Amino acid sequence: MSRNGYKVITNSIRLIRKGCTNRPFYHIVVQKTRDTEEGPVIEYLGSYDPLPNAHGEKLTAVNFDRVRHWIAEGSGLSEPAAELLGLSGFLPLHPSTYIKSWRASERLKSGKDTPDQKLPYFRGIAPLPNPKAIK
Repeated sequence: MSRNGYKVITNSIRLIRKGCTNRPFYHIVVQKTRDTEEGPVIEYLGSYDPLPNAHGEKLTAVNFDRVRHWIAEGSGLSEPAAELLGLSGFLPLHPSTYIKSWRASERLKSGKDTPDQKLPYFRGIAPLPNPKAIK
């Protein structure tokens, strides 16, 4: 579709937030550009779990063939979806990824953050005692 010689983007690849209040989970979907997050989904392309698991991994599952199909059809990408696909190696890195990594390295250099810092959702919870020390 075009309007006055310009291509009109009708679909977009975006992340939809699901999950609980303190446990976000995202679906990577194709929706009409004007639809809200609750609107109808054209196709589910994958999922993204931003909280690290027991091994420290943030899990992502993406059907790259379908993403390639929708980009070829002229679908746009939201910024979070473009960042995620850039980090996965499917697209070039998004410019905001460079900015975020630079800011994180500056925080580490200044000493405000430490790499061994606990995750924010575990703050305030006392560690469990060692069961061998109780005997």
